[in-house]
Amino acid sequence: MRRIGGRDIVAAILIALLAGAIFTSPPLQVLQGLSLDILTALRGKLIADRRDPANSPVVVVAIDGETYETAPFKGSPTQTWTREIGRVLGSITEGGARVIGFDVIFKNSIEQSEIPFGDTALGGRMKGFDRDYLIALRQISDSGKLVLGEILSNDHPEVPYRAQQVAVRNTVRALNVHTDHDDVIRRMPLSFAIEGRPVPAMAVELAARASGAKPEIAPSGATDLSGYAIPSAVPNTMTLNFRGLGRDIPTFSFVDLRACVEKGDRDFFRRAFDGKVVLLGTVLNFEDRKLTSMRLSGGHDGTPAARCALPAPASAPQKSRSDVAGVFVHATAVRNLMEHDAVTELGFPMRAILTILFAAIIACAASIFVPTGALAVWLVLTAGYTAAAVGAFVHALALPLAEPALASLAAIAMMIGYRFVLADRDERFLRKSFALYLAPEVIETMVASGKMPALGGETRNVTMFFSDLSGFSSIAETMTPGELVTLMNEYLSAMTDIIESHGGYVDKYIGDSIVAMFGAPADDPAHATNAVRAALKCHDKLAELNADNPAFAGHGLSHRIGLNSGEAVVGNIGSRRRFNYTVMSDTVNVASRLEGANKYYGTAIMASETTMAQTGDAFAWRELDAIRVLGRGEAIKVFEPLAEKGAEGDRQAKLAAAYAEGLACWRARDFAKAADVFRQMAEADPASALFAGRANALAANPPPPDWTPVNILEGK
Repeated sequence: MRRIGGRDIVAAILIALLAGAIFTSPPLQVLQGLSLDILTALRGKLIADRRDPANSPVVVVAIDGETYETAPFKGSPTQTWTREIGRVLGSITEGGARVIGFDVIFKNSIEQSEIPFGDTALGGRMKGFDRDYLIALRQISDSGKLVLGEILSNDHPEVPYRAQQVAVRNTVRALNVHTDHDDVIRRMPLSFAIEGRPVPAMAVELAARASGAKPEIAPSGATDLSGYAIPSAVPNTMTLNFRGLGRDIPTFSFVDLRACVEKGDRDFFRRAFDGKVVLLGTVLNFEDRKLTSMRLSGGHDGTPAARCALPAPASAPQKSRSDVAGVFVHATAVRNLMEHDAVTELGFPMRAILTILFAAIIACAASIFVPTGALAVWLVLTAGYTAAAVGAFVHALALPLAEPALASLAAIAMMIGYRFVLADRDERFLRKSFALYLAPEVIETMVASGKMPALGGETRNVTMFFSDLSGFSSIAETMTPGELVTLMNEYLSAMTDIIESHGGYVDKYIGDSIVAMFGAPADDPAHATNAVRAALKCHDKLAELNADNPAFAGHGLSHRIGLNSGEAVVGNIGSRRRFNYTVMSDTVNVASRLEGANKYYGTAIMASETTMAQTGDAFAWRELDAIRVLGRGEAIKVFEPLAEKGAEGDRQAKLAAAYAEGLACWRARDFAKAADVFRQMAEADPASALFAGRANALAANPPPPDWTPVNILEGK
């Protein structure tokens, strides 16, 4: 935590103003809709709506998949369904429905078909087919209980065919929806200008007829229905409140209702539809699906209502979907209007003020704490604000959510930039002073604590990396001091870059040797894998330097690398006045011995069995031998990494397989066969040549019965 001054406070205010202006600007208006989506999802998850669908003032009659798959509708074009629709609508009306709205549009009649059928058109032979349907429409319409739907469009309008319009005396209302820029429906239009006068949208018309009132325009410009001033953040729209995520609307299958008419069960229609607003629409998996504010939470195509005549089809339980059938969008709008439950959104000024205030608080936190601390404050405050916003949304008040969260996150980034450029110059000086001889993680700890590093350490599981140039002393004797320094700087820089890019920490340079560790100071669960990968990259890089770098020309440098994993003590170790972040343990000593053991086998990289085991199946390996190094009584198996798993060449794979065969013969005391196997590879592989000689010697002079296949290395 750092102390802040007046300049920091002014910077925080300016940053908050800028962030708030950006994230509430028109180009990012999509965030307002995203806030509604998130609030709908959180409310649905945390405070699920438990309202009984039976109490819904709105019900849906669904022309669903069951209808399409059940006689008499199966295989029949929908134009032939009209007479049955008329019968069902008549029963619904007799059952006491307040009003019926069509979310389906029959644009054509079978009577209009011009397909030839005998000596005349099919439509001519079907004259009068829709008579009963049209009579039913007229009777229901005359009682003020029927509204047909249409789609208004300059290019492709969809309207009921003319006979229907005449039957209902042009009681047709628009089914158009309000789609945001991201193609999501969050609001519904309240009215449309038709021939210069406002005409209510379908949902408003149905709610008005159900309540017996007409929508009026209040002096404030808001639409008023039965004393309810409909909240409207976007002019002439209402924001939908998907409180029940679609599950609060009963849904009747049309085919079951048609069977109920056949059954003559008038009591069922009275129980199901008395006092209800009824919407007739399609509920299919492939047609008229809409993305709404429920896209994150998942919505439902209603709740299956009681059945009358047909058994419920056997099907999997209904799952939530990102889209819902369009009829439920209209049903939700009608229910919101009748229950005075539309969402109230804050206007632009209040949204901007809330966003700026939240961003200012977070910007101040970012000026006090380190970036991780500021992010923690952001998480806590955002979680608290989100909880408050969800609580308000339960009461149909939508507070901005995405805008404050993102604006405050941007404020953190801008405040960090401000601190880097202006406020934290002293801290950067401190980092620069120690960067050349302290690990970055140690510097971070020092800066955060405000204290210099002290003596101390801890036990960590690490992988040690030792490398040494082969025969470098004799090469150095042929070079001038300047050439030697240039060569060493190029070599050590290249190797260090690779080690550090793989998460390693270079502990020290000893002449041409490099001592590095993986897994400390920064914790790295994959330290063994990263160490082996770094060793392979270092080996490839040296070959590249030998081929392309003028400082290496003619020297043919090669190096040996030893790797070992295990427990080690790491920390600031040294005197009270001078110390270094370093490592100590037997793990370090073994890695050093393995680096030297490479020269016995003619290999470039040698790793212990513990390192190999910790890498899993990331690499292709060759087991070299079991050895006992100087200063250690226990034998260890050693391995050579060949390449990344699957990247080894055919030659490497064949060599590893043959070597494994020879090693198995060697350990089984079949020295003659081992010698034959190793001899086949001896010219191309120094390790095989070594074993061929050893096997020949033991074949000629067999060892005693207590012989163990362990190579004892006497030197370092």
